[in-house]
Amino acid sequence: MTVKNAFYAQSGGVTSVINASACGVIETARSHPEKIGKVYAGRNGIIGALQEDLIDTSLESAASISALKHTPSGAFGSCRYKLKGLDTHRAQYERLIEVFMAHDIGYFFYNGGGDSADTCLKVSQLSSTLGYPITAAHVPKTVDNDLPITDCCPGFGSVAKYIAISVKEASFDVASMAKTSTRLFVIEVMGRHAGWIAAAGGLASTPDCELPIVILFPEIPFNEEKFLSKVDEKVKHHGYCSVVVSEGVQDSQGQFLSDQGLKDAFGHAQLGGVAPIIANLCRERLGHKYHWAVADYLQRAARHIASKTDVDQAYAVGCAAVDLALSGRNSVMPTIMRKSDDPYSWGIGVAELKDVANVEKKMPANFISEDGFGITEACRRYLQPLIGGEDYPPYRNGLPDYVRLRNVAVAKKLDGEFQI
Repeated sequence: MTVKNAFYAQSGGVTSVINASACGVIETARSHPEKIGKVYAGRNGIIGALQEDLIDTSLESAASISALKHTPSGAFGSCRYKLKGLDTHRAQYERLIEVFMAHDIGYFFYNGGGDSADTCLKVSQLSSTLGYPITAAHVPKTVDNDLPITDCCPGFGSVAKYIAISVKEASFDVASMAKTSTRLFVIEVMGRHAGWIAAAGGLASTPDCELPIVILFPEIPFNEEKFLSKVDEKVKHHGYCSVVVSEGVQDSQGQFLSDQGLKDAFGHAQLGGVAPIIANLCRERLGHKYHWAVADYLQRAARHIASKTDVDQAYAVGCAAVDLALSGRNSVMPTIMRKSDDPYSWGIGVAELKDVANVEKKMPANFISEDGFGITEACRRYLQPLIGGEDYPPYRNGLPDYVRLRNVAVAKKLDGEFQI
């Protein structure tokens, strides 16, 4: 078997465990020197391939690569850049082939969400469309938990754990102040079209410690009167209330409550700022003093409180992507298969990228309570194992001891710069 180099890159919003997947890819590739030469990482995602800005991971020690497993964010830089169609942007693909040929790259591993799966699918088709042999595998990642086929997405379990803990702790805080001060706490979480992260806030309330929580899902059109009535009911009964609102909450006309009229690099509406909208509405209509917060980057960067289940799964899909490629599978994505809820057990499966790319998995109707403001027991059974276990990073001087790689650039072999 001819030894070929591999290309690995991270895409989209990073997570607290995406580097665990990188660790899985690199360590598994290193264990097969007879099949894979070097692993080159793309600096800032697929842009690194287009601009021949590659990182030689072989220059990193085994200890540094292992430390990626407990380090958050994207060790090699990420991007929001989606390859267009071959028929309209042929130059992009010809450039990829140029770079891959120049650096003897035969394997392509792209770590990201739905848009990244689409990019990986397009790259996997280079063999048939442009005659260049490339084996491509998508490594799943997204805090939104909205990839199809896989039971869950690496990155989600840790965000869910962070939000559940934050809502629980903030609810305790509000409860202690409600008599004479704040009665309402609103936290805004990520989730453009799918309410998985918002749902995790419901885990904060347990049978042995019930908390008044109202959840606003993207899947349920926002009804102002019903929402205010529910909040008023909770405050009257408990003296306070916590509201978890997804950034993607929409009105009855399908308009985002927080749409700023801006677009991100993938062409999606740039969201953010729905928490103060909801908080002010409650003050104006119900008269409650409030505090609000936007979890933003904190929810996806919080490696210090990551879910062990999530870390293990992120690492496993990285390993599996390499194994699949070496077995001759192309245009595929390793998936997480749930075997049982209690005790929780899981395994690795495989999905065809044509069935994954540009498909968004939303919350099932039976996961949202009948009133539209909470989660059901079915949802709780699904979510609970995903936040299970702790996998604390090592600490030094009171802070997590994260690794920062050297990220030595590979010498360029091509002339000129490619404009993206």
